[in-house]
Amino acid sequence: MSRIGKIPLEIPKSVKVAISGQAVSVEGPKGKLAYQCPSGITVEQKDAKVLIARKSNSKQNSADHGTTRAILRNMMHGVSEGHRKDLEIQGVGFRVAVQGDKLVMNLGFSHQIEYVIPKSVKVTAAKPTEISIEGVDRQVVGQVAAQIRANKPPEPYKGKGIRYVGEVVKRKQGKSVTK
Repeated sequence: MSRIGKIPLEIPKSVKVAISGQAVSVEGPKGKLAYQCPSGITVEQKDAKVLIARKSNSKQNSADHGTTRAILRNMMHGVSEGHRKDLEIQGVGFRVAVQGDKLVMNLGFSHQIEYVIPKSVKVTAAKPTEISIEGVDRQVVGQVAAQIRANKPPEPYKGKGIRYVGEVVKRKQGKSVTK
């Protein structure tokens, strides 16, 4: 049995969970999310807990068991507190600004890069070198952060580019001149 999947989920006081068949919807102060569970997984609510079980011990059901619990936990956390990813930019002249529903980035190219911000995510740039992405759905927040980072990932020689806050970029030694 999955070690993660068998742990019951505590439902926070501000969150409402509705289960109908394989569909689970979670509603809280920050928003509403829905998830369609895989066919081999059953979800039931008892008191203030959600219990996840699997119908058989097949390899696929075993994998889906822990995954379903993790997704439901992330949904409950998202609708109650929200998810957040922070990015930082390093490089001379590199900067970002939020203009309406677009993130405008100057990253050393001959042109500006405009990224259209999805409606379900809030992107802020408190400083020209910092980006904060907030939202209810963890997967969407992570995907937006990855798409922004992909415009100029940190390079290994000088470390210039967009990186997650706290990300360690392994540096390489440059060419050495021998005489």
